[in-house]
Amino acid sequence: MYLARDSMGFDDPVVIMLILGVVVLLFGAGRIPGFARSLGQARREFDKAAKGNFDPDPAEVQDPLIEAAQKEGIDTRGKTKQEIASALSWKLNKNDIGQ
Repeated sequence: MYLARDSMGFDDPVVIMLILGVVVLLFGAGRIPGFARSLGQARREFDKAAKGNFDPDPAEVQDPLIEAAQKEGIDTRGKTKQEIASALSWKLNKNDIGQ
């Protein structure tokens, strides 16, 4: 006896296209890449935690000096730490004098 498939599954291309269309309508095309990026980051963090690797990536750890300079609006690209420290010191002194 031949049993017909009564319901469409997620392996049907039409169903996949309908689901993608609804997602684009709900969230908008601009937000989907950010959503996918956050899902990928969450997956990587989950995999690291599952392996027991709790050490932060060197790329994620940022120098406090660079972080403070960026918060003050100083461009840190291509500068040494000494140059960044000088620029930060100048900017903070300038702000103290202006107040």
